[in-house]
Amino acid sequence: MLFIRSLIFNTVALIANLLFFIVMLPGLLLPYRLFIRIVGKSWMRMTLWLFHTTIGVRYEVRGLENLPPSGGYIVASKHQSAWETMAVAYLVPYPTWILKRELMWVPIFGWHLKKAELIPINRGQRAAVMRSMNACAHERIAQGRQVMIFPEGTRRPVGAPPEYKIGVAHLYAELGVACVPVAHNAGLCWPKKGFLKYPGKITIEIMPAIAPGLDKKAFFALLQTTIETASDRLIEEGRAYQRRSTSQVSVAS
Repeated sequence: MLFIRSLIFNTVALIANLLFFIVMLPGLLLPYRLFIRIVGKSWMRMTLWLFHTTIGVRYEVRGLENLPPSGGYIVASKHQSAWETMAVAYLVPYPTWILKRELMWVPIFGWHLKKAELIPINRGQRAAVMRSMNACAHERIAQGRQVMIFPEGTRRPVGAPPEYKIGVAHLYAELGVACVPVAHNAGLCWPKKGFLKYPGKITIEIMPAIAPGLDKKAFFALLQTTIETASDRLIEEGRAYQRRSTSQVSVAS
């Protein structure tokens, strides 16, 4: 059953995403704010719904009150899967992700990413990356948007030691805005690698914003401790939920 559910999700999501972005091509003519609200949020909602219904995953969001009511700020999220790239962005009004520039080159999908005015970077040129990223981030913050960043740079398997990059601290110091830490346990249901997806409960926890003004080292240490402590706790909660669900299925059988 696990294999069948995963096969259904992966197949249907691939087809649905392709059709969605083709059908939504006229949306590229919209102003970027309307594009994000209509096209971007609809895509996120569709994919998350497919995952919920085919795999059997429940969602919970804690700490929504910790998101600033308006304006530009940084959102720094734990990165375990593809799930949070949609789910966390869905929670804020006008997200703009920092992402690999190669994604912009993907036909059709990349056109939509470009229209959303995200922040592409070339990971191979560190100094140039920082200058370009900071310049684009300043523009997006001035527009009242939320700069989404994964401090570890890439997805990390559940239980793997954290590998935070100092770039998030440079961005925080450069922009002079609040940073909202986000923890979750999505990797338990949507792992970094592998075909299989697993039922369970994914919990996102939004922690109180870190106010601007800390020095880079203090901010970097606080951010990592905040995200990792909460993520470890949520992973244990998620594992316990999966164990209970498995036990109930076994008893029912």
